[in-house]
Amino acid sequence: MKTLKNFEAIFTVAVAIACAASYVSFLQPPAAPAEKTAQSATTMHVVTVTAKRLTPQEKQLSLLEERQAQLNNSTASIL
Repeated sequence: MKTLKNFEAIFTVAVAIACAASYVSFLQPPAAPAEKTAQSATTMHVVTVTAKRLTPQEKQLSLLEERQAQLNNSTASIL
């Protein structure tokens, strides 16, 4: 029975905190509209990536090298 009373007290406190947080959130001014924040950025930076695609063989070799490097790092950290 004592445990149920403790849970009742915890629930009551949680509800009180939730109500207080809800009340405080209504008192805060609303956030600025997205149009005003977007206008502050005058220029947008553009990045152009030019690179050739890997062939399937090159990609497979790259993945094998990456896995080997990860295995070497994991065994070194264990020691």
